[in-house]
Amino acid sequence: MSISASPSERLARFEASELREAISGFLEDRERQSSSVHTLRNYAIDCEQFLEYFTPAPPMASLGVNELREWMASLYDKNLSTVSIRRKVSSLRSFFHYCRTRELCDKNTAKYLKLPKTPKKVPQVLDAEAVNFLVDNIGKAELNRPFPKRDRAIFEVLYGCGLRVSELVGVSLEDVDLEERWLKVLGKGNKERMSPIGFSAQEALRLYLAERAAAPGETAVFVNYKGARITTRAVHQITKFYASMLLGDPSVHPHEFRHSFATHLLNAGADLRAIQELLGHSSLSTTQLYTKVAIEDLERVYQKAHPKA
Repeated sequence: MSISASPSERLARFEASELREAISGFLEDRERQSSSVHTLRNYAIDCEQFLEYFTPAPPMASLGVNELREWMASLYDKNLSTVSIRRKVSSLRSFFHYCRTRELCDKNTAKYLKLPKTPKKVPQVLDAEAVNFLVDNIGKAELNRPFPKRDRAIFEVLYGCGLRVSELVGVSLEDVDLEERWLKVLGKGNKERMSPIGFSAQEALRLYLAERAAAPGETAVFVNYKGARITTRAVHQITKFYASMLLGDPSVHPHEFRHSFATHLLNAGADLRAIQELLGHSSLSTTQLYTKVAIEDLERVYQKAHPKA
């Protein structure tokens, strides 16, 4: 079933039940709340899988803590990552909160589920030379790409503004002020922030927008070959191609440019709270992960350069 399908279409394959109707109502409510496309997709996937697990669906009142813990154990049995399990439990908590407020159940049973702890991973970061080499060589004729100016603008904005991929594809024409060099970004939780546009990104956007071929009425800055808004999947594929061809590393992820943006700013002496604002982090502790990356960079420099290391 397509992710773009309506809740009723997505759930049509399941037998009619109290649980199915509650999930359908929840997904429609999330859509009315103007949740991001990415968030809506996750809610739809998680709730559909939850309903599938409990098919044939029992009455809502019979879904107690033990039943939800059994469902949660099945996620571990599938060897899902801690991040995926946390997201699915979070989706379920939102669903049961909706049910509680609509008096479809007596309490939010899902809030009693214990979330697994997420290991603090050090972000993967590209060095500045690698980023510059990749971006500077995107227009090479031998790469034979159909939209080199668009692709260069994508990387200039990803790295120059520190955007998430979902934020990049969500940028529309009215969000860009090339004269003042500001970009309006819609981040997680529908939180807006303003991001400065560097001179390199400004020039790349000017060149791309001058030849942008969009479908009638399409407001997206970055469009695909059909003239429609580009997808996150397409950005991943574009990143993999250029990283493979220019850096010899197909494992490079678009999010690494955001990590690199933050780490390079920190290494250059930028204030941590300023970096937090630029990234749109709600908590400073999230931004502080980059200090560990910066310290490891300093250790590598020391070990390589100091005669007594």
